[in-house]
Amino acid sequence: MRLHPISLLRITGLLDGISLLVLLGIAMPLKYIGGIEQAVTIAGSIHGGIFVLYVLAIAYSALRVKWNLLWPALAFAAAFVPLGNFVLDWQLKKAQSKYELKPFHYGLLVYSIVFFSFFDLFTQLPVMSTFATSVGASSFVVGFVIGLYSLTNTAGNILSGILTDKIGPFKILMAGLLLSSGALLLYHFVDRPSILIAVRLLHGFVAGLIVPAAFTYSANTTANNEQGKKVAFTGTFVGLAAIIGPAFSGIMASKTSVPFVFTCVAVIGLLLAVLSAFFLSKFKIVKKTKTDGASPKLVSILNAGVVKSFAGAFFLMFSQGVIAYLLPLHVQSLGYDSRLSGTLMSTFGIIAVLLFVLPTNRIFDRVAPSVTMSAGIGLMGVSQLLIGQATTTLTLYSVLGLYGVGFALLFPSINTLLINATPPELRGKAYGYFYAFFSLGVVAGSSLLGWLPFNTIGGFLFTGTLLLCVAVFAAFDKQRQRTADARS
Repeated sequence: MRLHPISLLRITGLLDGISLLVLLGIAMPLKYIGGIEQAVTIAGSIHGGIFVLYVLAIAYSALRVKWNLLWPALAFAAAFVPLGNFVLDWQLKKAQSKYELKPFHYGLLVYSIVFFSFFDLFTQLPVMSTFATSVGASSFVVGFVIGLYSLTNTAGNILSGILTDKIGPFKILMAGLLLSSGALLLYHFVDRPSILIAVRLLHGFVAGLIVPAAFTYSANTTANNEQGKKVAFTGTFVGLAAIIGPAFSGIMASKTSVPFVFTCVAVIGLLLAVLSAFFLSKFKIVKKTKTDGASPKLVSILNAGVVKSFAGAFFLMFSQGVIAYLLPLHVQSLGYDSRLSGTLMSTFGIIAVLLFVLPTNRIFDRVAPSVTMSAGIGLMGVSQLLIGQATTTLTLYSVLGLYGVGFALLFPSINTLLINATPPELRGKAYGYFYAFFSLGVVAGSSLLGWLPFNTIGGFLFTGTLLLCVAVFAAFDKQRQRTADARS
């Protein structure tokens, strides 16, 4: 039997109240009277951890229990008053039987998992190149290390897609969350390039298990006529990760260390694993159906819509890989620190989220996804051309904002193309290959620019020109297809 949300709130509240009394009544006198400073350090750390769990219990109760917001507000305030939690527990015990439970929104948890996976990715962008340099990596190894994560991520994506269709997304999500959290903690042991390479190999592979399973879950629980808007809403959480991740890692790394940043991300992954164990275990997978004649795998997966979505995914992350590699170096060459790199990378996420959540998201159910795909790639290409020419903070923010518009058009488009072109029973495998191309794009973007004899400005010019060529080709292909349809 699952623990009632109010019971969970009471347990964590009592623990929080006890730890507060220990901190105030025992640890602080030991420090200020007995001179034992470690007492406050230890008790304060324990109390801080319990308080985080208590806040999560408050949030969970607010989502599940049909009561007004006064209860969560009182519960939060009680944590700051000695004996307040004990008085609150007395009231909660009487109130527990009076309030009904609301059904849990499973989609919110899936969105949170998507957020975690991309938050893991985006927190790496502003700091990985400088972190690799700090442990003695050469310029070639720096580019290789950035791309290596995505290279092994490709294998994880493909394996995740295959296993998701066979055993369902739950076990794959759990494995990905737990193993990714463990891999993030290994960065504490990195002190030379060889160890960094080994950690990146493992981290990339296990992180690749998460996203195909999460997107398959989301796609298979959505009506076909709402896929565009639903993907845009899912993209909101990707955008939030793009906003929070780089800014968080850039600021925190400048104040603490890169391994500490990754430890914070690992804690989020472990919390989501615990929640998933409670709420996603009952998801029923779609059974495959047998068809006569040609293999359904070839008929369903190898078609024009899927190929376009794979290409869009590749060039989206090719562009992202170039930014991950070159933008911190460009910012550093202008005399700024990693904090600006983080906030710049967050800028495109802010613009993308606005386009996802505002009524502009209706475009993805009204305009053909191949059209918005071409427009998105073109805008991203223009922004790449302009980044290398930008030398002030204002122009850098403006160009990254334009990049965000392109990202907002491209990401939902390629997902909608994929969903419309695949049946539910093969969607896990399709998403596995889709995110494999995602990962390969980052590898190609960061590694290729590390190999080619370009400086930062030349690298941005090369990437922008390539993306514009792809956008023109995609638009031409769309027009050719219209002409062929008209003739037929």
